[in-house]
Amino acid sequence: MSEQKLSLIELEFPALEALLTSWGAPKYRARQVWDWLYIHKATSFNHMANLPQSLRDQLSTTADIGTLTILATLQSSDGETRKDLLQLADGESIEVVLMRYERRRTACISTQVGCAIGCEFCATGQMGFRRNLSVGEITAQVVHCARILQDEGDRLTNVVFMGMGEPLLNYDATLAAIRRLIDPQTLGIGQRHITLSTVGIIPGIARLAQEPGQQADTHLQVTLAISLHAATDELRNRLVPINRQNGLDALFAACQNYAELTNRRISFEWALIEGLNDTEEQAAALVRRLSGLRAHVNLILINPTRAYPGRPPSQARVTGFTDILDRHNIPYTLRLRRGTDIEAGCGQLRQRHDDN
Repeated sequence: MSEQKLSLIELEFPALEALLTSWGAPKYRARQVWDWLYIHKATSFNHMANLPQSLRDQLSTTADIGTLTILATLQSSDGETRKDLLQLADGESIEVVLMRYERRRTACISTQVGCAIGCEFCATGQMGFRRNLSVGEITAQVVHCARILQDEGDRLTNVVFMGMGEPLLNYDATLAAIRRLIDPQTLGIGQRHITLSTVGIIPGIARLAQEPGQQADTHLQVTLAISLHAATDELRNRLVPINRQNGLDALFAACQNYAELTNRRISFEWALIEGLNDTEEQAAALVRRLSGLRAHVNLILINPTRAYPGRPPSQARVTGFTDILDRHNIPYTLRLRRGTDIEAGCGQLRQRHDDN
């Protein structure tokens, strides 16, 4: 069995510099390779034209760039959403979604193969947990999407950690990837253009609240999004089983602490399900939960999955829900559903090759 090659996208810059200097290359070669990885988004060492052939040969022999293999691609009927099934080095696979909006281009990326949370309406949760992704595997998804856009003369503007898996259960790799993405010498994604979505891993939220920003005496300015979906413990215990561990009182205490420390507004994700969480009672409970908290609610009609019978509510029920939010001055957005025809919407991502 041949020895597995070193994936360069797993390396931080000092480690790449140390590797190349150990081969006798001058230090500046590391910056050139780094630029090829993240600025030019090269897929082959042969593309690295300003490197000597001897160094390109040595890199090809001992390392790979870390490019993910595309197993399948689906394009939505409106042409605005693309979903790729990407194969990892060990044969596992993940899905990544690229969405085009009027003013932004957003990559929805995964942090785990599968998910251990088990939300009953989520296709990823239905497949179970396989493993965490590495920092390189997370970063490579963003480079993949940025390369697609760059080839079209466009650029990636936003990244959302809303794909497969729970980011705060893979905290170290997720945060290392975020810091790689916001580095102006890599992809230079603005901190406030990155959203991290969690079902509410309280220790992770507490850690995230303490993360330093790029300047001294600042906090990391990414947007925290909580996949809430219910405002009472009875219903949330059913929809989001991890709620049984701590409950909503503890979750909202952690959110309040996060908002106070970071001075950042928190987004609350709410997938409206007919006859379940689209009621006036749930809307009123949500208003009470958000009282005194700097928050914004992202409403989306539930996306269908093959193992969950829930359906989106009628317009009348949506209006009844949002009227209560309006009366109490709770800011919200009723989000556009994107990519549902290719199962690329929220809660629809799943490792699947046979029917892609």
